[in-house]
Amino acid sequence: MKAVGLSIIIVSYNTKEFLRNCLVSILSTIKGELSYEVIVVDNASTDAPASVTSNIIHSTSSGQESQMSNLKFVQNKENLGFSRANNIGVKQARGRYLLFLNPDTIVYPNTLETMVDFMEKYKDAGAATCKVIMPNGEIDDASHRGFPTPWNSFAYFSAFAKVFPKSRLFGGYNLGWMDLGKTHEIDSCAGAFMIVRREAGQELQWWDEDYFFYGEDLDFCYKLKQKKWKIYYVPTALTLHYKGVSGGIKSVSKAITTADRKTKGLATRERFEAMKIFYNKHYLKKYPPFITWLVFCGINIKLWFASKKV
Repeated sequence: MKAVGLSIIIVSYNTKEFLRNCLVSILSTIKGELSYEVIVVDNASTDAPASVTSNIIHSTSSGQESQMSNLKFVQNKENLGFSRANNIGVKQARGRYLLFLNPDTIVYPNTLETMVDFMEKYKDAGAATCKVIMPNGEIDDASHRGFPTPWNSFAYFSAFAKVFPKSRLFGGYNLGWMDLGKTHEIDSCAGAFMIVRREAGQELQWWDEDYFFYGEDLDFCYKLKQKKWKIYYVPTALTLHYKGVSGGIKSVSKAITTADRKTKGLATRERFEAMKIFYNKHYLKKYPPFITWLVFCGINIKLWFASKKV
């Protein structure tokens, strides 16, 4: 197969209209100099038959044969989760760089070209993200992350980070002291917009399928760092993220979410399960049992309160 510069992998679940708008934003802003392909992996959505979703994908490029040939659609028979679906997309991808993109995003002009150019220039970059903003104008905090050490997590969930957002002591969860107007290295970015160098992803064997929904992007970035790759935040490129449309548990998208109560319950459970998985994989041997006990008590308490809101 002929190689392309950029493979854009979108995992979709009950987001057909958002997916349509996302595809339109890609096809209407991307320039002819950048060779690309778009791979949509649908996780057995129930909001429309597979044939309808496929038509949505191809209708966005109606009358543009060159663009239609760049679009691929993979239909899963069941909801396999974000990691497994991404890995299915990876197997279809031919790009030197792979962009993992959520369907509830809108890509701004020049964003894709800017990010590919950045990866070409910064050879030490295993992954990078652009400036990801939400409809309220705020940056998506998951796109500019520190790793969730027990201290960083305590400072964040106890609200000390909100009181002292620029503090290096309390702001480690979102690296709040860093200048969001300048390009810099970060610990982790979000799977909502994550461009990855192929050889870096191959070193990790791509996404860890122990994660179903949430946490897999943190794990991916943590492992990249272990392999001595760097992860960058690039504010000269911009993407809008409605955030949490398919899961339904984010306050910023509660008025537009497509999730039913069952899906919200699943997303809530998996969010906190991901915290446990990440800790067991990466922190269990680094901290004494008492800290581990406190961490898991905190996670279980947060899960209990969150479950009451579903």
